[in-house]
Amino acid sequence: MNETILLVDDRKNTRKVLTAILADEGYEVLQAASGSEALKLFKQRQDVDLVLSDLKMPGMNGIELYQKVRDVREPPPFVIMTAHGTVKSAVQAMKGGITNYLIKPLDFEELMIVVEKAIRESSISRQLTSLKRKVREEQAFHDLIGASMEMQRIFEMVRTVGTTDASIMIYGETGTGKELLARALHLESSRREASLVCINSAALTESLLEAELFGYVKGAFTGATSEKKGRLEAADGGTLFLDEIGHMSKRLQSKLLRFLQEKHLEPVGGVESRSVDVRIIAATNLDLQAMIEDDRFLRDLLYRIEVISIRVPPLRERRDDIPLLTDHYIRHYARQYGKPVEGVTAEAMSRLMAHPWPGNVRELINAIARGVILSKGRLITADDVFEKAPEDVGAAGGIQAQGLLRDLPEHGVSLKDLEMELIRLTLDRCRGNKSFAAKCLGISRKALYEKMNRYGIPLS
Repeated sequence: MNETILLVDDRKNTRKVLTAILADEGYEVLQAASGSEALKLFKQRQDVDLVLSDLKMPGMNGIELYQKVRDVREPPPFVIMTAHGTVKSAVQAMKGGITNYLIKPLDFEELMIVVEKAIRESSISRQLTSLKRKVREEQAFHDLIGASMEMQRIFEMVRTVGTTDASIMIYGETGTGKELLARALHLESSRREASLVCINSAALTESLLEAELFGYVKGAFTGATSEKKGRLEAADGGTLFLDEIGHMSKRLQSKLLRFLQEKHLEPVGGVESRSVDVRIIAATNLDLQAMIEDDRFLRDLLYRIEVISIRVPPLRERRDDIPLLTDHYIRHYARQYGKPVEGVTAEAMSRLMAHPWPGNVRELINAIARGVILSKGRLITADDVFEKAPEDVGAAGGIQAQGLLRDLPEHGVSLKDLEMELIRLTLDRCRGNKSFAAKCLGISRKALYEKMNRYGIPLS
């Protein structure tokens, strides 16, 4: 036994007797005659396994010492020695985190029982914390989190194909983490020191997407006052992640296919060809094979990109990962918002496991962030996580317009302003879930992005 005990008492005789007793049991004893001296020793020694302190001392008392120790680092077990008259203070101190208390005059057998129990439980707690950390690390992979068989297979696939330069197509619903998967593939590759450049094909009009991808020269169009490098060129030596590639027009698909075949590009308005070395990772939530049959996607482009395909399962197909994801994001947002949240109630977890999660992991993350912010204790309740569905969102997802039209001014309102306000209201009621908002509005996600861009509504 080589545990170290920091003994704090202003009486020399008491320190001498207790040191002898503890040393006989195999403990190393550090002595301090005051709270300030004990605090200095605690800062110097990282191996203190237990603090045994008198409650009443000149200057800094035992409870004040505990508070100072806690400010330095996570405190070891802290036992207070107190007289009968101050037992109430010691009991109150236990609510603040102090491990236990002993009543003077000390019963030395009881002293050893309390000390051994505190050190043993602390050791077990540290081992459990270390084990939990190890398990979390094994279940996390470049910020992707999952213990389910489906996610472990994806992790293994990333390790296998990430090291190659093969183009990859990622399939998955909105919010499943396709961009995180692309980042993991990039970090596993030899290109990891170069840039990972991302672009969302659904968020831009055809002309803007072309300019963003291929760049443009000065004077290429009105407003092109200088040359701009495109995302493909910016990713030279690295990786380009093309999200929502299924929303790209066929004309741009053809231009991208030509680039993939020749590894050369021409900026918009330019004639000079530029050589670019870039790995392409694309993603979509659409059925590209069906789009090929409908003549909306180029078969040759799919063959060029889909050397390897990876499907990211929706959250409803890997419910076993919900507790793990919940734990991870509770710790993340508890730190971010400075809240003492440690977990969720049994009812909340039951609701989390049963929820369909149409927005997948992104929706879960938002729900956990909301729960942490609204929580009033150490456990998040079901009411903290799940807000009541808005009354004007019908079962079919449509939004009733009566409330929007109720306060029309006498001179009327333009269709443009009405559409803009309807989009804002829908996004607000759908908590930013653009797929659900587009469904409520009866338009495609691409059309929603185009309208948001046109009306200056933030895309994120």
